[in-house]
Amino acid sequence: MRKLFVSLIAVLMTVMFTRAQNSPDDFYGMWTLEIEGGSVGWLHVFENNGFLDAELLWRGGSVTPVAHVFLMDNNTLVVSRTREVKRTGNDGKERNMAAPHLFKITRSGDKLEGVSVQPSNDGMEATQLKFSGWKLPDVPPAPDLSKLKFGKPVKLFNGKDLSGWELINPKQTNGFKAVDGILVNDPVKKEGEHISYGNLRTKEEFEDFNLTLEVNVPKGSNSGVYLRGMYEIQVLDSYGKETDSHNMGALYSRITPSVSAEKPAGEWQTMDITLCDRHVTVKLNGVTVINNQPAYGPTGGAIKADVFAPGPIYLQGDHGKVLYRNFVLTPISK
Repeated sequence: MRKLFVSLIAVLMTVMFTRAQNSPDDFYGMWTLEIEGGSVGWLHVFENNGFLDAELLWRGGSVTPVAHVFLMDNNTLVVSRTREVKRTGNDGKERNMAAPHLFKITRSGDKLEGVSVQPSNDGMEATQLKFSGWKLPDVPPAPDLSKLKFGKPVKLFNGKDLSGWELINPKQTNGFKAVDGILVNDPVKKEGEHISYGNLRTKEEFEDFNLTLEVNVPKGSNSGVYLRGMYEIQVLDSYGKETDSHNMGALYSRITPSVSAEKPAGEWQTMDITLCDRHVTVKLNGVTVINNQPAYGPTGGAIKADVFAPGPIYLQGDHGKVLYRNFVLTPISK
């Protein structure tokens, strides 16, 4: 792995000083990625004011611009990003260093194969992950929501127990429980003790739908509602903050709410969410904060890469205490 990492750095340095006479056209567009180990990513390659550019989602977190992207040949793309690493030298002084994360990607038609290489914090070893992907078709025009037809509503939580729900990873600890008709997640962590709390998903999977629910977010807490296991609608104590793509009601790191409609921490809030034809509408406390906007790809923490596949509703369980009730999902009839 270390030899591969060194080799990729050599490629990066060489190509930065060599102008490639190739066309990146076939890489332009959005690509959804399946990563070794079961996680999901997304890559967008485009021209930016005459320069080749890209943005990347890798497993968790946000969609971010890359540090470098360049074409080695018509079928091979190299992408790099950086992360900050703190190191303390022999003199006892701490300094920040930029650790590279490199991706070598080969294309065959509308399919990708690639390898990700990044160093450990001490730089003595490298971690390698393989991934594959495919090009996403353009998002269709926004649907006419007034003409949608709906099926029979499904009550996702019975108020008594976790029937119909299960942990995504059964090896993790379950912090969810039913208490007096409320689905409570309380991932208690004791000082000096590490407990890995899991995310909770519906056993049933769904296509397009309308989902209504109520949520109570304690002060400073954080969670998320994932649509089809792919798109996170943020749940956060963000009352009083300026609008941001990481605030309550946002499509996490992708779509910023048009207005702030949160209530103060500890109050019950309503969410009315529609997912249809790769478009998302979110009403928070009766206010439309996302109005039929395109969802270009998965968000961090997605468990599915295929934007056309049915998937579960899943709830983040590893961030903080949160309370849910009155989950009703109404499928959209095609």
